[in-house]
Amino acid sequence: MDIRQLLLAAFEVEHREHIDAIRTALAGGGAESGPDWNDVFRRAHSLKGASRAVDLPAVEAVAHRLEALFERVSAQDGGLSRDDAAAVHLALDRIEAYVAGLTEGAGPDMPGDALAALDRALDPAAAPPEPPAPPPPAPPPAAPPVVPVAKNVPADALAEGQQALLRIPADAIEALTRATHDLASALGGEALVADGLTRLARRAAELARLVERLRLADASRAGAAGETRAEADWRTLELGLTGLSRDAAEVSRMRGALGASVEGAMARVSGEAERLALVPAETAFGGFPRALREHAREAGREIEVAVRGLELPVDRGMLQVLKDPVLHALRNALSHGAEPPEARERQGKAPALAIGLDVSVQGGRLVIRIGDDGRGPDLAAIAETARRRGLLAPGAEPGPEALLALVLEPGFSTAAAVDTLSGRGIGLSVAADAARRLGGTVRLAPRAPFGTELVMSLPLSAARRAMLLVEAGGVTYALPSTSAERLMRLGEADLGSAMGRTVTRVEIDGVAATIPVLDLASLLGAATEGPRTGETRPAILLRTAGRRCVLAVDALADVRTLRVLPAPPIGADARLISGTVILPGDRPALVLDAEGLAARAADSGNGAAPQSTLTRGTIVQAPRSTILVVDDSITTRTLEKGILEAAGYRVVVCVDGQDALDRLRAGIEPVDLVVADVEMPRLDGFGLVKALRADTAFARLPIILMTSRGDAEDVARGLDLGADAYLTKQSFDQRQLLDTIGQLL
Repeated sequence: MDIRQLLLAAFEVEHREHIDAIRTALAGGGAESGPDWNDVFRRAHSLKGASRAVDLPAVEAVAHRLEALFERVSAQDGGLSRDDAAAVHLALDRIEAYVAGLTEGAGPDMPGDALAALDRALDPAAAPPEPPAPPPPAPPPAAPPVVPVAKNVPADALAEGQQALLRIPADAIEALTRATHDLASALGGEALVADGLTRLARRAAELARLVERLRLADASRAGAAGETRAEADWRTLELGLTGLSRDAAEVSRMRGALGASVEGAMARVSGEAERLALVPAETAFGGFPRALREHAREAGREIEVAVRGLELPVDRGMLQVLKDPVLHALRNALSHGAEPPEARERQGKAPALAIGLDVSVQGGRLVIRIGDDGRGPDLAAIAETARRRGLLAPGAEPGPEALLALVLEPGFSTAAAVDTLSGRGIGLSVAADAARRLGGTVRLAPRAPFGTELVMSLPLSAARRAMLLVEAGGVTYALPSTSAERLMRLGEADLGSAMGRTVTRVEIDGVAATIPVLDLASLLGAATEGPRTGETRPAILLRTAGRRCVLAVDALADVRTLRVLPAPPIGADARLISGTVILPGDRPALVLDAEGLAARAADSGNGAAPQSTLTRGTIVQAPRSTILVVDDSITTRTLEKGILEAAGYRVVVCVDGQDALDRLRAGIEPVDLVVADVEMPRLDGFGLVKALRADTAFARLPIILMTSRGDAEDVARGLDLGADAYLTKQSFDQRQLLDTIGQLL
């Protein structure tokens, strides 16, 4: 299915939502105060913009009149007469019939009765009544809300490889994604079974060999007296152990084959869940450049539209929320950025207004930039409008930033008249509302040297990005490959010092520049041996947000395209971590924030030379001490395991408190210290501490509780039950954990 079909399928979902919302509002919707006319107006406005984006002018014309009618009702704080309400329902019916009749992107003729009825509602004296037009053919029966949102697709078309689209609730996709991670966590226990079977087979084989030696020794003592009863018993035992060894090896082999099959199925399930959750940004924004050019042609304006980053996969729920706001912001750029050709020529600009849409990921956030090289913000007009609306006190003189923030208020517009592009004061407020709903921000600012820029910065639900995998202190980290400008190798001779920071000289565009150097292992508190004299270390020249730094690492591992997930509340300085990726084998790795690294390098005195870090942080008193990590999150316990193993400890893991208690009581291996979460199924961290302290065998076993529950009551409860230390994940760093363990051991 091409992008045009995808856009139409998305429109079929969207137009149904807007029409249903308008009808619910007209029917009262259960609200005692009557319809929310502002919301109804915005629905019509969004319907108009969406129909323009998919090139359905017949729907756009009807939606434009609906928008005008609802705006009048909203402004007058009144309601609809019976005739006006009938005109609205007729218009909604005609839109539904038109969309249901779409074939290959083209619709039937739109009856003129809807436009005529709306025109009479807007201006009763403008046009005489017309006889009603015959209704169009009845559309196919409407599908249930969660059934196909694309047009009906015949079975033979599906056989030819065409794609049927289903509308799937966002929470169902999130639940599926969580289930895949839970399944991956459960499958991790299978490895313990495989290890046990392998040990069993090995032990049986060793016993069989031992029995054989004993039998031969016994036979040699018996001499030539013939086979004794004891020798026969020895042979029977040997055969039994050999058979046991063979059976255990066969079970282990079968389990390995089954495990490989299950892991393959798990990978497919995970991939399909990801495919459902993520779609290219083009599916939501792909039709906007054409719609914008059509707007410009109707207004007699010349524009050039440039888009970047539409191939970026983004959570489909986030894109659906952003679709209308981005379109409104683009229309706003066209309306308020346009200038007469002679004015542009006087300023040395190209004849055509340049409008840009850029979608990118920066520092674990989705950033959408909409800019133009037009006239720029009219601060005087903004201030005048704000005073007229009572948003500014008489005599107040706010700065440009405060004035531009007012433009994001609902209904704020400096346009002199209302047209199809502007004047209603809704475009940028929609962007601000959407950003707030998604937990993000919107900023409007002048653009150098000309024009205006709107920047939306939003938390990134999920996206696939190319990652450079690096190793430091025995731990693997991921770094967005787009921030890596150059790969290098550094030796002692390449390093210098300036203003208390370690620096190196790098040639950039033919000019030598002094760049600060950070050592990743030292920065994150991991232990590393450092380079030997005369050796070099790999490093990456990072560039982001106008800054550069060189990041020294222990090794460059790989480059992979991986899905970026939110970072767990554990790890190094949160300013340096922007997310988590899952590596092959279900191994999580932290994603480094390139902007945070560059900012750290820019801070005076915080640079760290690529040198040994064994003397930094904790001195491991017992390098092979065994630590039991207990956490129900596979990501958290794997990250903790990596930190501790890099520091020289042996680590075993359990998925909850009951699992840990059973393992300790079984005495599978001696454990020197326990690091446990608090919130876990079956038996939580508090219950685990209480059970261990009640058992004389573990009464003195050091226990560290590490959790996101940092309330004073929780800390006091954990310590009262007998925990030796209580660390909170929000303020946790690796050095703190290693220092605490070093003190307890």
